Amino acid sequence: MLKAVTFDATGTLFHCPRLGGIYSEVLARHGIEVSPRQADELIREVWVELDCAVDRNVDRFSAHPGGPSGFWRRFLERFCERLGVAPASRFTAAELYDRFSRAEAWDLFEDVPSALESLSADGIALAVVANWDPRLPGLLQALGLAGAFDQIVYSAEVGFEKPHPGIFESALARLGVEPEEALHVGDSRRRDIEGAQAVGMHAVLLRRGGGGEIRSLVELQGAGERLWHVAGGAR
Repeated sequence: MLKAVTFDATGTLFHCPRLGGIYSEVLARHGIEVSPRQADELIREVWVELDCAVDRNVDRFSAHPGGPSGFWRRFLERFCERLGVAPASRFTAAELYDRFSRAEAWDLFEDVPSALESLSADGIALAVVANWDPRLPGLLQALGLAGAFDQIVYSAEVGFEKPHPGIFESALARLGVEPEEALHVGDSRRRDIEGAQAVGMHAVLLRRGGGGEIRSLVELQGAGERLWHVAGGAR
């Protein structure tokens, strides 16, 4: 029987629809003008750019010389370079870092609470497995989700990012289950699906707009034969 379900965090449990707006608001307070739309575009571009330079064998946040906050200071520095303005101050970076540690910056997807409650009621162990910095446990607590999970496993803690097998193996060990007894759910085919399957887990691609195995976490409710069929069919 399926004994555990693990979840990606951003894009699976919660999202940040006001990402560019928050950057625009904070930067304006520190004398840097950028529209929410332009901020959104630059955030995506800088993330892709820095992602290309990441060592796939380590976590980018903990491996950075300045630690997780240093990584995000570098991110903001590159953002300003691309925007064509002078580097933002450390105070600006600190304010942004704090803003995204708070529940107000994020929105839960509507299907999350009921899906987690249903799975837990069916005796399924639950965990988060995410590429995140040390703010994640506190953020999940602020969002009212921490109590739903038996384990919260994040890359900055274990030293590996998905799709590295190390982060999935750490989650399995903490949950005390074998790979074939666990299902991972996420929105990235490479990081979530291929990463989980590489260690022998089942995996389901969640795309709420379509194009995945499921469109809603509601489809996971009911842990008996129906959920096992979903997991087995997506392995």
